[in-house]
Amino acid sequence: MNGVIIVAGGKGLRMGGDVPKQFLVTDGKPILMHTIERFHEWDASMEIVVVLPHDQQQYWRTLCHDYGFGISHTVVCGGAERFHSVQHGLAAISPACRLVAVHDGVRPYVGTETISRCFAAAERYGAAVPVTPVVETLRHIEADGSSTTVPRADYRLVQTPQVFAADLLRRAYEQTYRQDFTDDASVVEAMGVEVTLVEGNRENIKITTPADLR
Repeated sequence: MNGVIIVAGGKGLRMGGDVPKQFLVTDGKPILMHTIERFHEWDASMEIVVVLPHDQQQYWRTLCHDYGFGISHTVVCGGAERFHSVQHGLAAISPACRLVAVHDGVRPYVGTETISRCFAAAERYGAAVPVTPVVETLRHIEADGSSTTVPRADYRLVQTPQVFAADLLRRAYEQTYRQDFTDDASVVEAMGVEVTLVEGNRENIKITTPADLR
């Protein structure tokens, strides 16, 4: 059995307005619904846990009613940091799940092929992360304010879903929170575990600004 934790705790400050970005409507329904549908489309039997701030949960229930959204999912409360939100999501995932993905709620355009590649790699290696090549020139900023060009072929842009063997992810999230835990891969790597990179899809952007929404 597969599971996914969809982390949707953003306030959308860079988007502007009063509606959190995961609830903004695109293509006829809120972004978060599109995101849930992508995983349900890939595996209709997978367990879906959505992490939301407590004060957004009633609004989400109202949206589900208003849009007739019937895909089964469990809603749990978020934490102070993303790390703690994932911890809460993991606590709600059934022990029957052998592989667990963690995905950003505002990445609604993840391809089902990307999801499939991530789960297949995690099944084989234990930990998998989707990435895309860097297509723009990168510069490294030095301590004195100067900068130098770095080889972009040496870098990749990281996406979600990040997929792991469930027991590995649970052990990783027993660690004490650190500020350098910027994603799930960094938490797992802190235990000395190697993460496998797989091909992502360029459309799988994280919707953050009005330009992203358009």
